[in-house]
Amino acid sequence: MSEGRLIVICDDDPQVAALLRRSLEAAGYRTCCVADGESLRRALRNKPAELVVLDLMLPGEDGLVLLREIRDHHDLPVVILTGRGEPLDRVIGLELGADDYLGKPFEPRELVARVRSVLRRAGGGSGGGSGGGSGGRRPAEEAERLRFEGWILDLPARELTGPDGAVVPLTAAEFDLLAEFARRPGRVLSRDQLLEMARRRSGTPYDRSIDVHVMNLRRKIEADARNPQLIKTVYGAGYIFTATPERG
Repeated sequence: MSEGRLIVICDDDPQVAALLRRSLEAAGYRTCCVADGESLRRALRNKPAELVVLDLMLPGEDGLVLLREIRDHHDLPVVILTGRGEPLDRVIGLELGADDYLGKPFEPRELVARVRSVLRRAGGGSGGGSGGGSGGRRPAEEAERLRFEGWILDLPARELTGPDGAVVPLTAAEFDLLAEFARRPGRVLSRDQLLEMARRRSGTPYDRSIDVHVMNLRRKIEADARNPQLIKTVYGAGYIFTATPERG
């Protein structure tokens, strides 16, 4: 177990934390359990974590505030847990950059599957072992870059570089979504199609809030997210990527 990838669990319910720990360690991951925001900050400063499982209901501090902090200061995926039963919390969490969410109560096997899926999309491999993964990429992607409107989407490195040469941080879900758009320019893709593509590539769809991820992508790659030119909405049908990427 000592060589597994480290997952930090932030949940103030001892029973839930223990269940999370048992499930993830049985799958080959190392875990670190914390119960509040300050302990989470300290753990992330001191430990090379691969992923955070974050409860939104924490004592004395809003989990959404912590999520924003993680996104501002750390480059690692986050799976949020929510027991509030409010879809809005999930949407806000995704808007702030969460990679996936799971409602309480949850099935431990589903949690492990989602963690594996998020890590695979983030380039961290599918299992809990120490070896580096291929990120679930296809062989044809090993030397594949897609260039459009001054942007460079490096598929093997899972990296987006802007026209100014700066790397633009994307969540794993945002990267996957942009890659699917860039591979299929000029085609209307429905929400169901995008989810199915994600399912084929990573084994589990990241969530059912495609619209949130599209909105986040627009904020990062459009000159004006309110008047998008690269990812356009086709009302009643889905979305279309208008650029024509070049490979290489």
